[in-house]
Amino acid sequence: MKRRAPLTAVALAGSLALAGCSGSSSGTADLSVSSPYMPQPVSADMAAGFLTITNKGGAKDELTSVSSDIAGQVTMHSTVGGAMEEKSSFVIPAHGRLVFRSGANHLMFEKLKRKPKQGQTITVKLTFAGSGPLTISMPVKSATSVPSTGR
Repeated sequence: MKRRAPLTAVALAGSLALAGCSGSSSGTADLSVSSPYMPQPVSADMAAGFLTITNKGGAKDELTSVSSDIAGQVTMHSTVGGAMEEKSSFVIPAHGRLVFRSGANHLMFEKLKRKPKQGQTITVKLTFAGSGPLTISMPVKSATSVPSTGR
């Protein structure tokens, strides 16, 4: 009987370890947001936004829309070779990240209801194809601010 208890404990520990492994690669996205910011807009009706979305999960997800109470609409854009193109969605790869930064992928807050000022924070809702929505706070920084997002 004394021999059985250690074997049972080893078998139970092995089962738990295997369950932990399958849980970490369960095929779901695990999303988080870092470095969000908006340079204080110079225009009264339009502003840009930047952030990084990291996916630590084992499955890709897709950013399908962005909204904010300060804008009539928020659109997503990519910039390649100096040409800006509106996108309907962006993929966040499994174990990867999606970076929105100046001169590349970015958000455009259009039809501003009020012009955000440096030091304020705006609320932004990110909607994904697979994961639930994320609501984040985006600080407004100086118009010339160049944070290290995506670097």
